Amino acid sequence: MRRRFRFWSVGILCLPLALLSACSDRSDAGANAQADTEPARVSVITVHPEAVTVYDELPGRVSALRTAEIRSQVNGIIQQKLFVEGAFVQAGTPLFQIDTAPFSADADAAAAVLARTEAEALNANLKFERARVLSAQKVTSDEAFNNATAALAQAKASVAEAKANLARRKLELSYATIRSPISGIIGQSFMSEGGLASSSATSPLAVVQQIDEVYLDVRQSAMTLERLRETASGVGISDPDVLPVIIRTITGKPHGHPGKVVFSDISVDAATGSLGIRILVPNPEGQLLPGMFIRAQVPREVYSAALLVPQEAVTRDLAGQPQLILVGADKSGVKRTVVLGSLVNGRYIVESGLSAGETVVVLGQDRVQEGQPLEPSPSQSTPEEHS
Repeated sequence: MRRRFRFWSVGILCLPLALLSACSDRSDAGANAQADTEPARVSVITVHPEAVTVYDELPGRVSALRTAEIRSQVNGIIQQKLFVEGAFVQAGTPLFQIDTAPFSADADAAAAVLARTEAEALNANLKFERARVLSAQKVTSDEAFNNATAALAQAKASVAEAKANLARRKLELSYATIRSPISGIIGQSFMSEGGLASSSATSPLAVVQQIDEVYLDVRQSAMTLERLRETASGVGISDPDVLPVIIRTITGKPHGHPGKVVFSDISVDAATGSLGIRILVPNPEGQLLPGMFIRAQVPREVYSAALLVPQEAVTRDLAGQPQLILVGADKSGVKRTVVLGSLVNGRYIVESGLSAGETVVVLGQDRVQEGQPLEPSPSQSTPEEHS
């Protein structure tokens, strides 16, 4: 009797607990079902075609547009240095003055020789005229006339030689003033007053460099250059060398003037597979100096209507394939595998798998299940933020 009473007592006590447990299970199931149908909040963008140029950032060395080594063409003692180191000099500006006394004396001697030969030529001409008249009258022999003719020709040759020698001496006199052959910035002087200038010296007296425009020499992969030609022709650009090159200064800041490709090697380096490229860069402020190592952003690909998505919008599956989550017409999330191109300022070029006008989830992909309703809001990330 007691056992039966205890059994019913325990059953009566456990009944409320069982009822509470059943209610709790039903409540949890309802909550899960509600969570499954609740829209996931995500940030999205709508993709539109954009004109994009992809660049390779390449290091290069700056060289002057023109460089002139100042050398003496005659031997002599330097009397004056006529410039300030580091100054701008015009073409034809006197830079050094060599002692002119020896050259003036040589020019005067050459002028005297010319005067003597001209007098001799005058005398030879008079003799020739007399011999010609006498020969015509058969008063003198033909041999005498021939000798007079030869003497006149020899006198004229001596005059020509004397004139050439005088011109040479005057030229040497002019070379005593050493002038700049180009306009540009003149550097350090390697010889001062009192030094002996020699036409056979191996080192220059100074160097003038024109740097209002400079060259930048870089090397680019031959394969990359071929890719550029393909994409450029696809957008109607027959000559990709006309595309501007972005120059960055030694501190990494953008240079105020874009460069232009003016020359590419006609042979590929067998060891590296690269081509030498020469870029002409305006440099009116003189910010770029010869010998500097700077970087150039050289075009690699050109697109007239590329579709770009932010880097953070891309996810990958277990096989490593890139995926995007798109917002479907029913406001649900749809995963799609895509083919990505180059990364440009934090955004990927999508080469296939995406169409213009589609909406892509940028943030909140971890909260999206296949077919789950979405609550999209415009992403705060804009193209300007990636530029």
